[in-house]
Amino acid sequence: MKAAYYRGYGAAREVFELGELPDPEPGPGEVRVRVRYSGVNPSDCNRRSGSRDRPGYPLIIPHSDGAGEIDQVGSGVAEARIGERVWTWNAQRGRPFGTAAEFVCLPSAQAVPMPEAVDLALGAGFGVPAMTAYFSLFADGPLAGRDVLVTGAAGAVGLYAAQFAHLGGARSLIGTVSGEAKAAIARDAGVPVIVNYRQENVAERVLAATAGRGVDRISEVDFGGNLATILKVMREGTIVGTYASRGEEAPTLPYYPFLFANIVVRFVQCSLILGELRAAAIRDLGRGCAEGRLRHPTPTILPLSQIARAHELVESKSVIGKVMLAL
Repeated sequence: MKAAYYRGYGAAREVFELGELPDPEPGPGEVRVRVRYSGVNPSDCNRRSGSRDRPGYPLIIPHSDGAGEIDQVGSGVAEARIGERVWTWNAQRGRPFGTAAEFVCLPSAQAVPMPEAVDLALGAGFGVPAMTAYFSLFADGPLAGRDVLVTGAAGAVGLYAAQFAHLGGARSLIGTVSGEAKAAIARDAGVPVIVNYRQENVAERVLAATAGRGVDRISEVDFGGNLATILKVMREGTIVGTYASRGEEAPTLPYYPFLFANIVVRFVQCSLILGELRAAAIRDLGRGCAEGRLRHPTPTILPLSQIARAHELVESKSVIGKVMLAL
């Protein structure tokens, strides 16, 4: 099979190799997916650079997100699954071989049927972005009647988070963006209150939109960078679901303001979502897609041969939407 892989850690153009590797065979309880699209996430770039962890495998095919068709099944898996259009999650979590190859084998449950009406390519953006969005909001219960803030509401995660909040019955929904192009994306997805954080006072806009109540839930893309705003818009019992801290990686936590307001800071690692919550996320994502109620991040699709360029685009944060590879 054709595959992109690396044997050491570093810059994308320095470590990526393209070549032929043996076709994998599914083991017991596994399926083999003929990958059509492989999604690139910031976590994939961090692993490749070695900045977060170095699992030590002699050869790594990156990427956990992908979409394609099941073409083989292992023992214990119904042959009826052969031919299914699927999207994958955690394909490269705790294992060396991910979706940046023509084939990937993984546990059957990690290959989820694609909604019929949805373009297969979009499935390569479900595993990390959509699951992270859901986890950041629903890990601590329903949203009905609650006030919700989604930072980075036009991003790959934020766009799903904003829509999940709306579908979940949020009383008010505020999304932050960095410019008019992103505001248009959030507006098109139905976000009612959009704040340009580069030009407006986010805290003032949030308090005005919630009649001074503040927010109950925050889906947070930059915990350190937005901490000052969180302190101004939180209320008693606010839950912050944070999945990144771009502005400041090691912020000083304001212990007593959080303590006296019973604030929960939930650190969101989507690969570790609990089973029942994962099942709910998959169910609600599928339902929203089937009913045509979800808009998806626009994909930028490059060929597998340009995997280094794809990683550079993700690292540069210069692309609005999702970066994918076509195989």
